[in-house]
Amino acid sequence: MSIAVVTDSTASLPPELRCEHGITVVPLHVVVDSQERVDDDSINDWVVDALQRKADISTSRPAPISFLRAYEAAAKGGAESIVSVHLSSDLSGTVDSARSAALESPVPVHVLDSRTIGMGVGFAAVAASRDAAAGRDVDDVVERLERRLGASSARWLVHSLDRLRRGGRIGGAAALLGSALAVKPVLHVHDGQVEPLERVRTAAKAIARLQELTVQDSQSLPEWADGVDIAVQHIEADDRAQGLARALADAVSTRVETTRLSATVASHVGLGTIGVAVLPHIRD
Repeated sequence: MSIAVVTDSTASLPPELRCEHGITVVPLHVVVDSQERVDDDSINDWVVDALQRKADISTSRPAPISFLRAYEAAAKGGAESIVSVHLSSDLSGTVDSARSAALESPVPVHVLDSRTIGMGVGFAAVAASRDAAAGRDVDDVVERLERRLGASSARWLVHSLDRLRRGGRIGGAAALLGSALAVKPVLHVHDGQVEPLERVRTAAKAIARLQELTVQDSQSLPEWADGVDIAVQHIEADDRAQGLARALADAVSTRVETTRLSATVASHVGLGTIGVAVLPHIRD
C-alpha cells in the first residue's frame, strides 16, 4: 500500500529532507503589521526583521481546505492512505484543521497530534516516510510513530519569555518570574505544552545544560529503542547552534541535524533561541 506523509511548516524540516522523503508540508500563516504570508523558507528574513523591530506578529493555522488539497494531491499521486502528523494541539488548532479535512479526503487519513513542535514533528514525518518505504502497513507506521513521539523530548533556551507570553503559549507568571530574575529560561514541551524546566544564569550555562540533558536522553532509552535522532534548531544563533551540534555529535556518536526554526515558531520564541529535539529509533 502506498502511504503519503503530510506535516506542517512548524516541523522546520530542511528542504533536503522534505525532498528526499517526499513529505508534503502544509504551511501555517504569519501576519506582520497586518501583512499576511504563508510560512515557508522565503519569509525567514522578513520575520527576523520584524522581531528586530519588535513589530506586531501573529500566526494562524492552515484552513482545512489547505489540508484537503494536500490530501487530494497525494491520492492523485497514487497514495492509498495518508499519515498526517502535526504540532501539539495545545499550541495550535492545526490538528483540528487536518482532522476536518480528513473527513472529506478521497483516501483514509491518519491524523496524529505529536504533542510537540519543531524537529520532533519533522523527525516523526521522516520516520513515517521511512517506515512506509520499507513496506510497513499504515497501522504499523502509526503505532511505531506514536511510540517514538511518546518518548521524544524538546527543550529550548529562549532569551525572553515575552513572545511566548503574548502569544498565549506560556503562563504570564512564568514570564514575570524569568524577567525578574534576569535568567535564561530553559523550557521544555511537557504533555503538549511549553513549560519552564530550569532557570540558568547565562546562555553558555544553559547551552551546556541542553547538551547534558540530551546526552542523558540518548543514554536512557526505552527497551524498544536503539539510538536517537537529534536536531539542534535555532533562530539567528547559527554559531552557537553549530557548536552545540558538534559537541552532541561527539558525545553521542551520531549525526546531529542543524536547522533553522520555521518563521511561525521563530515569531513565538524570539531571536537567539536554540532548541534540541530528540526522537528515539525503534529497534527492528
